[in-house]
Amino acid sequence: MPLMKEIVIVLAISMMAFACSQNKITDRRQLNIVSNDFMTNMADTQYKSVISQGKVVNSGKDVSMVRNVAGDIAKAVEAYYKVNNMTDALKGYKWEFNLLESKQVNAWCMPGGKIAVYTGLLPVTQDKHGLAVVLGHEIAHALAEHGKERFNQQLLAQGGALTLQLFMAQKPAMTRDLFLQAFGVATELGVLLPFSRKQELEADKLGLMFAARAGYNPNAAIGLWERMGKLSEGAQPPEFASTHPSEDSRIEALKKLMPEANKLYEASQKK
Repeated sequence: MPLMKEIVIVLAISMMAFACSQNKITDRRQLNIVSNDFMTNMADTQYKSVISQGKVVNSGKDVSMVRNVAGDIAKAVEAYYKVNNMTDALKGYKWEFNLLESKQVNAWCMPGGKIAVYTGLLPVTQDKHGLAVVLGHEIAHALAEHGKERFNQQLLAQGGALTLQLFMAQKPAMTRDLFLQAFGVATELGVLLPFSRKQELEADKLGLMFAARAGYNPNAAIGLWERMGKLSEGAQPPEFASTHPSEDSRIEALKKLMPEANKLYEASQKK
């Protein structure tokens, strides 16, 4: 048995070594067990489920703001990918934006550009510029495939590399829950999978630049994260702050990015 266990471990490690891909926007190699088609299909299914079970806000200034800001950032993303000959990386992206009535201070973006914003977040973002920072950040997580990375890691931990397909077939409910947890959606399950520091820094930088390219003031990021930090000081931090820690080092890192972001913002105002 010990020998067999060692063989399984060696084979699993070997599979992990080959089951990696390089993300175009971060230029970083990531664990890639499940296909992009699987992730897109799962996102389509779960997004429809979340939206159908939630209280969607269909009219009003807040809905218009969410749709306008998300739409502007989506266009900025598409333009950036086109200029950098990476359009193929957006295959399967069919952007959707919805505002959900909820006290949750949360927003997320699934693969394929499936976005949800909760009304509880809007008092913290305060205006379209603060919202653009959050949406840029969440869209950047999706583009950098951070959620997919976490989902792969959790599937591997639960099912093992050699039985992954069998695990997903036999435990569809757990597979669904792991997917929702990986994208910060399933807060009602009481489990959140925090992004790593590397992933957060990638999303902060990419998201800030996308917001600036879309014509939103990147300087709003400082006030946003300061407000988020104050919310996190309570006994029960909001969902968004739980998965996106607002520490002083993050704000300092954002300040260092401002000269570059402001150039992009100024350029966007001249168009």
